[in-house]
Amino acid sequence: MADQLDPGRANSGQPAVLYEKRDRIAWVTLNRPERLNAYNVEMRDSLFEILSAIYDDPDVRAMVLAGAGSSFSTGGDVSEFGQAPSPTAARWIRFRRDVWGRLRNLPMPTVAAVHGFTVGGGLEMALLCDIALAASDARFCLPETGLGMIPGVAGTQTAARRLRFGWALDLCITGRWINARQALILGLIVKVVGRRALHRTAHEWALGLSRLPREHIALVKLAVWEGLNSSLADGLDLERRLAKRIAHMRNSHPGGT
Repeated sequence: MADQLDPGRANSGQPAVLYEKRDRIAWVTLNRPERLNAYNVEMRDSLFEILSAIYDDPDVRAMVLAGAGSSFSTGGDVSEFGQAPSPTAARWIRFRRDVWGRLRNLPMPTVAAVHGFTVGGGLEMALLCDIALAASDARFCLPETGLGMIPGVAGTQTAARRLRFGWALDLCITGRWINARQALILGLIVKVVGRRALHRTAHEWALGLSRLPREHIALVKLAVWEGLNSSLADGLDLERRLAKRIAHMRNSHPGGT
């Protein structure tokens, strides 16, 4: 039976985020389909709680992030913009509940399974995952600049790291729409499948990744992310140090996972 975590009830009586664990894979589903899974305060709080539980659960070996209904996510819920009591309070809450830092720093492989509108913060959530798969109906866009903002869920940084510089800059500035096939060519996603096959394919990918030692995956992710922020020499030094750590772990626990 799947493990359940109740992140709190929405006004509709349903959680804003669903969580279950199957085959040691954490499935996290954005669950505001009537709002195209627009990201609001309740979803933020629920995601932080769930991602924290996943982080602390040694039995979880991979995670899939998906969306309920017709779309993955259309980003921030504009109906809640400007409702923070003050800029100071907003910064304090964001510091205490760093959802995006928690997502990026999960020590296991993370797979985004996107479909329909994958827009703004929705696309940025997918970029924070290690691997993104898309249904053939997926449509991608970073519209924030045209709305008087900038991509603020790490999009200006993750897009440049996932895509070629020119395309990252183009998408962030122009708000250009691209489809799933274009996203595949650009390297934003790694595979396009039919809508009905999306969740099955994501589970299969996550299941394959889950067979790798969790501790080794965490160190590989650390090497890649931190290496991007370093000179080549420093990045190679970090790689050597982490490789030695993995070798020590392997020798200390032969055959362990």
